[in-house]
Amino acid sequence: MSLTPDALVRAAAACFETGPCEGLGLAVSGGSDSMALLHMLAPEAQARGITLRAATVDHRLRPEARAEAAAVAAACAGLGVPHEILDWTGWDRRGNLQDAARRARRRLLADWAQRHGLGAVALGHTRDDQAETVLMRLARGSGVDGLAGMASRRQADGLTWLRPLLGLRRDDLRGWLMAQGVGWVEDPSNADPRFQRVRARAALDALVPVGIAAGGLADTADRMAMARAALEHLAATLSLQAVRLRAGAVEIDAVILRDAPEETRLRLVSAALRWIGACDYRPRLESLRDALGRAGEGRWRSLSGVLLAEKGGRLWLCREPGRVEAPVPAGAIWDRRWRICGADEGVTIGALDEPGLAQCPGWRDLGLPRAALLSSPAIWRDGMLIAAPCVVPDAAYRARIVAEFPYPTLPH
Repeated sequence: MSLTPDALVRAAAACFETGPCEGLGLAVSGGSDSMALLHMLAPEAQARGITLRAATVDHRLRPEARAEAAAVAAACAGLGVPHEILDWTGWDRRGNLQDAARRARRRLLADWAQRHGLGAVALGHTRDDQAETVLMRLARGSGVDGLAGMASRRQADGLTWLRPLLGLRRDDLRGWLMAQGVGWVEDPSNADPRFQRVRARAALDALVPVGIAAGGLADTADRMAMARAALEHLAATLSLQAVRLRAGAVEIDAVILRDAPEETRLRLVSAALRWIGACDYRPRLESLRDALGRAGEGRWRSLSGVLLAEKGGRLWLCREPGRVEAPVPAGAIWDRRWRICGADEGVTIGALDEPGLAQCPGWRDLGLPRAALLSSPAIWRDGMLIAAPCVVPDAAYRARIVAEFPYPTLPH
C-alpha cells in the first residue's frame, strides 16, 4: 500500500526524533533515492535548526559523473545546503569494483563528516535495496546477522550512519519526486548484469510468481534483526563474565567460553577479532571454527591479522605483529585503531616490536603475551624509543583505541 506524500516525508524525517543532536550529513549521488533523501530532509532539518551538509562521491569511473555531481551541487544550492564533491582515486582496476567503491565511499564520507563536525551521515537505501541485500546474502549462505540486512541506524567510524528511507519503496519515492518536479540521474551501472546487485534485482522480478517478493524479503530482514538483537544480548552477557581488555589484546576465560553455546562463543570471538584487526567483516565460519580449535592446542594461530592461543586457561587474542601498519606521524591514527595523546611533532607512532621490547625489561611482570606487546604502539624519534605506553605507563603519553569494544567487559 502506497503512503501519502506527507506520510512519506514524516517517515523519512523520523530519523530526527532520536538524533542527531549535532550536524547531519547526506550522501547524495543524484539517483532517485538520494535525491528524495535530500529534498525530504533539507526542509525538515532547517525547521529543526539542525546543520545539514551534503556530499557526492565521484568514483571517476564514468565521464558523466562530474556533471552529475555538479547537478547535485546545484540542487543543494537551491535548498541552501552546503555541498562538496569527494573524489575517489584509489582503485587499481583489480578485485571487486563494487565492494571497493563501497568501502571508499564510507571512508571518504566518514573523513568528510569528521572534518565538518557532523555527528551522523544519512544514506538513501530503500526497502528495495534491503530486499536485494537479503537475496544476495541468501545466495552466500549467510546466517542471522547477514539476513538481518542493513540496519536503519548503526555506529561505525566514530559516526552514526542512518538510513531514513529503509522502510520506503523506491517507486513511492520516485512518485513523490515527480510530484515535486524534481528529476534524478539514472546510473547505467544499475542495469549492468555484471554486478550481483543488478542480477539480484532481476531475480526478484522473476521470483514474484512463486510468492517471493521484495516486501517479504524485507520483512524477513526485520524479523532476523530481532533475532540478532537477542543473540547480541547473550554475547554481551558472556563478555561481561569472561572478557578483559589489556593493552589492546583480549583475554577470555577459556572455561567459561567453552561452556557457552557455540553461536554465542563464535559471536564473541568474532567481535574480538574484528575489534583487534579493525576488520569490516566477520571471518568465514569454518575459518573461525578451525582457528579456535587450533588455538585450544596452546599454539598461536593467525586469522584476519589477529593471533589466537589458549594459555593457562585463558584464550588470548592480539594483533599479529607482522600485520601492523607502518609508522605514522604524531596525531594520526595508527594501525586503524590507536591514537596517542601527547605525541608532539617530530615523532612517529609505530609498533614496539623487538627493538623496543628489549628496552622494557619489566614487560614479563605484566602477565601479557609477548606477541601482544610487540604489536602495541610506541613513540619513536629518529629510531630511538621515546615511550611505550602499554608497557611502561607515562603521564606524557596516553594510548587509546578509537573504537569501543562492542560488548561490556570485566574490569581491567
